[in-house]
Amino acid sequence: MTKTGILRDVSGRMSAVQAQEFRDDVLNIVSQIPTGRVTTYGHIASLACWPSHSRLVGRILRYTPEAEHLPCHRVVNVVGRCAPGWGRQRTLLEDEGVKFKPNGRVDMSRHLWEPDIKL
Repeated sequence: MTKTGILRDVSGRMSAVQAQEFRDDVLNIVSQIPTGRVTTYGHIASLACWPSHSRLVGRILRYTPEAEHLPCHRVVNVVGRCAPGWGRQRTLLEDEGVKFKPNGRVDMSRHLWEPDIKL
C-alpha cells in the first residue's frame, strides 16, 4: 500500500491535509519511544489527536517506507500483545530488556511509555 493508498483509506473521516499531518505525527511519536519501553497503537492515535484511529496507526507503520528506520517494534496493542505475524518483534523487545508475562504479553505495568504531553 502506498502513502496515497493510506490517505485514501481515511477519506471522509479526515481531509488529505489532516491525514498527512496524522501520518507525520505518528512517525514522530514512534521515533521518540525510548529503548526498553513500549506504547500502544491507541495511545499513539490519542497523542496525534485522533483517538479512534489506532488501526490507521498500524497501517501507517506497516506501509510507510520511512517507518523501517523507526523503533516500530516498540508499539504493541492495548494488552501488550505483539503484532501478529512478526515473530522478531518479541526478540527485539527482549534484547532491549522488555519483560514478558507468562501469557506472552509485554508487562505493561513495567514498560509502558506514556509521555505527559502531546508531542
